[in-house]
Amino acid sequence: MSLQVQIMDEIKTAMRAKDTVALEALRAIKSEMLLAATASGSKEELTADDEVKLLQRLVKTRKESARIFTEQNRPDLAEPELAQVAVIEKFLPAQLSEEEVEAVVAKIIAETGASGIASMGKVMGLASAQLGGTAEGKTISAIVKKLLV
Repeated sequence: MSLQVQIMDEIKTAMRAKDTVALEALRAIKSEMLLAATASGSKEELTADDEVKLLQRLVKTRKESARIFTEQNRPDLAEPELAQVAVIEKFLPAQLSEEEVEAVVAKIIAETGASGIASMGKVMGLASAQLGGTAEGKTISAIVKKLLV
């Protein structure tokens, strides 16, 4: 079942359950997918990778908003953002732990013979491609930096 069909089914379920937080998050996903699909110069349909990147971007913006709201002492606004993150993350592939990411990055470094911070870009490119949507770029970057220094 495609992600769009899955989202539509979840929207119907959330409407029946009167779950406003889930409904807001699902509508945001639907809206972003529609915008990405109709953007000028885009392909006819979103690929699975495009969908994962889109979902990761939504999670990232919501987490950032929640962090800002928390810093501004507005937990009433931070809580719905974090609840929406939980809804959106249901559609993302399972995230790898830091240990698993570190093992993959160490393997890439061993294969490429990379050493020193100068080869970080090369390792990051390979690691990002291999790990796809299973790890955040920030996590990958931190681990690559730690292993190369």
